[in-house]
Amino acid sequence: MVHYTLRQPLGVVGVISPWNLPLYLFTWKFAPALAAGNCVVGKPSEVTPVTAWMLGELAREIGFPAGAFNIVQGRGAVVGQALVDHPQVKAISFTGSTAVGTRIAESCARSLKKTSLELGGKNPTLVFADAPKAKLLDTVVRSAFLNSGQICLCGSRLLVERGYYDEFRDALVARAEALVVGDPLDSATTTGPVVSKPHFDKVMACIELARTEGGRVLSGGTAVKPAGRCADGWFIAPTVIEGLGPTCRSNTEEIFGPVVTLQAFDSDEEALALANAVPYGLAASVWTSDLGRAHRLADRLEAGVVWVNTWMNRDLRTPFGGVKQSGLGREGGWEALRFFTEAKNVTIDLG
Repeated sequence: MVHYTLRQPLGVVGVISPWNLPLYLFTWKFAPALAAGNCVVGKPSEVTPVTAWMLGELAREIGFPAGAFNIVQGRGAVVGQALVDHPQVKAISFTGSTAVGTRIAESCARSLKKTSLELGGKNPTLVFADAPKAKLLDTVVRSAFLNSGQICLCGSRLLVERGYYDEFRDALVARAEALVVGDPLDSATTTGPVVSKPHFDKVMACIELARTEGGRVLSGGTAVKPAGRCADGWFIAPTVIEGLGPTCRSNTEEIFGPVVTLQAFDSDEEALALANAVPYGLAASVWTSDLGRAHRLADRLEAGVVWVNTWMNRDLRTPFGGVKQSGLGREGGWEALRFFTEAKNVTIDLG
C-alpha cells in the first residue's frame, strides 16, 4: 500500500486585518493564502485603508493575475460581514478584537466555514529578582509602550518578584516619564498618538476606571497636547499604575493603549497564578536567569507565545496565535499553509 496526502487550495478565502499594523498584518495573511493556490479577498480596517489600496495598486502594476488578489474597502459591520457570510468564501482569517472575532466565529459556524482568529491579549511580563538586568528595562519599556501600547503582544501586566519590586517600579517610572510624547515626524519623539478620538476616549476611560478601582497612577494618566501640527492630536502620556488586584477590570480587560499595571508576587506559583488569571492567553514574557524555572513556567503559562528574557523576537516560520479568548488556530509557516488548504489522503493498493 502507498499512502500520500495532497494539500489542495480551498478556492476563495477572505482575510480581514486590523488598523494597528495595517500593512504587516495584511501581507501576513495574503502571502500564505496566495502561496497555497487560493484567490484572496482582503478587507483592511476602515480606519487604515490607504496602505492596502497602495498594495493592490502595486500588485496590478507588476501584473498579478486578475481576480487572484482582491481588496475591498468598507466598514466591518457591512463589508466585512458580507465577506464572512458569502457562500463562495471558504475560509476567514481575522485579526482584531475578541468581540468581533466571536461574532465572526458565530457566523462561520452556521456553514462550518474554516476560521483562524488572532484576537486580543492581556499579556503578563513576569520579572524575577534574578532577571538579567542588562536589557531588562529597555525591553520591558518597549514591550509596554511601543506603538502607544496598540499591539496585541504588548506586556500590559507587569508581575514583579517582591524583593525586586520597589527597585524595578522606581526605575520603570523614571523610564516612562523620560519618554517623549509628540509628533511622529520629530526625531526626538518616542511615543506617538493613539489611533483616533474614540480610542483616545476609551483609553482615558480605562485610566479613570483604574483610579476608581483603587489604582495609584505613578506616571502619566493624562492627555498630552504637543506643540505644532499635532496640537489637536490624540496623545496619552505613558501610564504606570500600581495597587490593583488580579481580578479587577483594569487587570482583566484589554486596554490597548500606553497603560501598564504593576503587581508583586512572592513565589513561582503565585507568579503563575497571576499570569493566568485573565480570560486571554496570547503571549507572555519571563525574565529570569534560572533556565529550569523558565522552562517550567513556559510549560504552564496559558499563552500561545512565551518569550524568555526577550520580547517580540519572532521567527515567522513558527506557529503564532493564542488560547482562551485570544483566538483559534495558528498563523505562520506551515501552520498558515495548512489553514489555507484542505488535506486529502490517497491510498493505492499496488498489489
